[in-house]
This record gives sequence, structure tokens and C-alpha cells, in this order.
Amino acid sequence: MTAQSRLVLTEEIHAELREHLFPGDGKEAAAILICTRSPGSALKLLSKKVILVPHDECKVRKPDALTWPGEYLELAIDEALPQSLSIILVHSHPGGLFDFSLADDNSDESTMVSLVQGVEAIHGSAIMIPSGAMRARVYHPDLSGEDIAMVNVPGNNICFWPCDMSGQQPGMAFTSEMTASLSKLTAAVIGVSGTGSVVTEQLARLGFGKLLLIDHDQVEEKNLNRILNSTFADAKAGRPKVEVLADAVERIRGTRIAHPINASVFDRQAVLAVADADVIFCCVDSQQGRLICDLMSSSFLTPLFDVGVTIPTRLSRTGTPKIHDVQGRIDYVRPGGPTLSDRRIYTPESLHAEQLLNSDPEAHRERVARGYITGVQEEAPSVITLNMRAASACVNEFIARAFPFREEDNSDYAQTLFTLSGCLEDFASEASFAKSPNILLGNGDHEPLLGLPPLGV
Repeated sequence: MTAQSRLVLTEEIHAELREHLFPGDGKEAAAILICTRSPGSALKLLSKKVILVPHDECKVRKPDALTWPGEYLELAIDEALPQSLSIILVHSHPGGLFDFSLADDNSDESTMVSLVQGVEAIHGSAIMIPSGAMRARVYHPDLSGEDIAMVNVPGNNICFWPCDMSGQQPGMAFTSEMTASLSKLTAAVIGVSGTGSVVTEQLARLGFGKLLLIDHDQVEEKNLNRILNSTFADAKAGRPKVEVLADAVERIRGTRIAHPINASVFDRQAVLAVADADVIFCCVDSQQGRLICDLMSSSFLTPLFDVGVTIPTRLSRTGTPKIHDVQGRIDYVRPGGPTLSDRRIYTPESLHAEQLLNSDPEAHRERVARGYITGVQEEAPSVITLNMRAASACVNEFIARAFPFREEDNSDYAQTLFTLSGCLEDFASEASFAKSPNILLGNGDHEPLLGLPPLGV
């Protein structure tokens, strides 16, 4: 077993599976997952489609036994063959056994031969217990078996079930149990400047097992008032921001936790690295950066937390700029839910305006202001307190979903907006946003990556 191997299901597929696998008669039931694969370095299977096997099609259905109908194995092979997708045979354990039984071993011995001969890909099997917890394993072409380290369901509650646990959602929020659970997870932080450096600091001290730090920029003297752990020496040397933050993580946690990637999120190298993550924290200040994070969340079925801050201004009676508000925003995007695009966090118009800024600053100047403080050209804005407020809310949003503690359902908190000038906090539910069809959902390693030709092989 490799520690980073995963089977990931959307919340919708997991709910459909659970309803079908436990019809209430106390007998085992069957279904089949058709999965794409992640393009990253770790084995990561992404649920793309579920085939429900009718209960009466199984010749044997007992509380501790099940036979697979050949017709549905052939149906799965036909579905997977055109793109060499992976097939995962799923059945229930009504008694709650969170392990594969001898009967399961014998069943796999016969069914996996057919799957491997039918589709040249890695295939496997999985079990689900009444709580919804799942455990999975895969078989290589030589039919040698391997446990999947963890099954993830990134829904409104982020569920993850390590194979070496009892099937219970691990740990209580803000405890050492939570720290132990986080040690099994990988987080990607996209952009490690103002808010990103604060998010990185928190994730390191919370105990994440691996941090992927992605940023193409170098530390400058004007950054020192808002990038944690950066120094004057770093600015003078023009050190990459990711290296500065990785050194800080090493001082806090030791080696092999932080993995700095000094590249733009638009680079294939960065996208392939993020494909291994269990969660994405988007801390960029560009519209195009948010677009890429949104696409990675959909393609790799990875939960996304996006944070942004702004200080809008207005003209006073004397014609000088005056602060109108001090705002922060945190969005949680679950794969299969409303995307950042659906929420209009970025739009075709804003992407075009940003592209215009990069190609023709003069033409852009009359159309849109840039920076933390809109309408004011400020090279070194002193916004670390605002960044810390927003970054803390972002990481707490993750904790609230991975280790639920809210009194209300997490679906009510798809977006959080706060204003420091008005001392208010507002929330929007998923139902507040119209959801568009998402053709990239679970696309995995399909080329070109993220549906973008520049990211192709």
C-alpha cells in the first residue's frame, strides 16, 4: 500500500451508492464504479459513473455473501473500454465489518481476471458499511493486490476513511486526534504571499502530512509587511516565496513536509503536483489563477477553499480617496457543486480585463483598478491584519467540514462574506447559486489537462 493512494467519490455518487447498497433487508448488495485516474504521481481513482446492479440480478444475496452477475461485469467492461477506465466492484457489509472477508477474497479472485482481460487498466473492489464508510483495494495487471490508503468523499462534510481505521470519521475538531488525522492528508496552497503565507503557517502547525506550495514569484522588499516568515535578507537575495515558506515549515515540523514548487499555476508541472492533493487552498490574487484552481477542483475531484480580500474606496467631498469598506470572502467548492464560475467569482469579462492588463496596461487603466485597495496605486499595502482574518476564516472553514462542529448544516455556508467596516458577516448556501453542467467533473488524466490545450502533453 502506498500512503497517497486514494479512491474519491463525489457526494452525489456516494449518496446514490449508499441508498442502493442498503435497501433495508439486511443482505449484501452490489454496484460498480467507473473511474478515471489522476495524472499525478500517486494512484488516485476518481469516480465518474456508477452502475447499480439490480438486487434480483444477483443469484445469491445473503447477509454475508453475494454473487456478481456476469451481464453487469460485461456492461462495466463495455463502459470502461473506450478510454481504458478503471472498474471498482462495490458491495455492502450490512453487519458493519470494515474489512474484506475470505468470501470477498474468493470473489475477487474470479471477477478480477475478467476485468483485467477486458480492459487494460488497474481495477479493484470496495466495501461500504451502514455508516457510509468505505474501504477499497486494487489489483494490478499481474493480479497482485494492494490496499487503497484512503477513500475520500469531498461533500458538504469532507469525509475520509483511512484503511487502517475502524471506519469512523477520524477525530474531533481542535484535538490531538484531529492532528493525527491531518497527518495523513496532503494540502496544496496556491499562492503563498499575503493570505497564502498565513494559510501555510496554520496548515503546518495543524499537522498536515504534506504541503504542496505553489508560487512563481520572488520575495521583494515591498512584500515584507505581509508575508509571514520572510526577511530583509530574503528580499535582497530575491528568494522564491515557496522556498522561504518551505524553510519555515521545516523549522516548525522538520523535513519532508513542505514541497516548494517555484512555478506558475498555469504550468503543467504545478497542475500535476496539485493532482495529488486532498484539498486545495486558493490564495491567488488573479482571476486566471482562480480559474485554474476551479478547473483542478472539478477535474481531480478535490475540495477547494478560495479566499479573497479587498478594500473598496470612494471619493470624499474633497476628491481624495476614502475607504468605503474592508471586505473578505471565503468560498468552499465541493466537486459536483456550484463552481467559482457559477458564483461569478470570475467571469469572462473579468478574465478579459485581466488579460488586457497584462498585455496593454494603458488600455486597462481606464477600465479597472488593481490591487488590495481599489482605485489607489499602493505598492506596499499594510494589510496583514486583514489577510490574517481572512486566512483564519478559510482554514476554520476546512476544519468545520472535515471535523464537523457547526450547529447548522454545512451546506448553508458555501460562501462567507465579512465586512470589517460594518462589523458584519453574511453567509450564502449552495442553493443561492445556479449550477451549470460541469463537463470536466472527474476528468482526471484526460488530455489536455483541465481541457486547456496549453497544459497538454
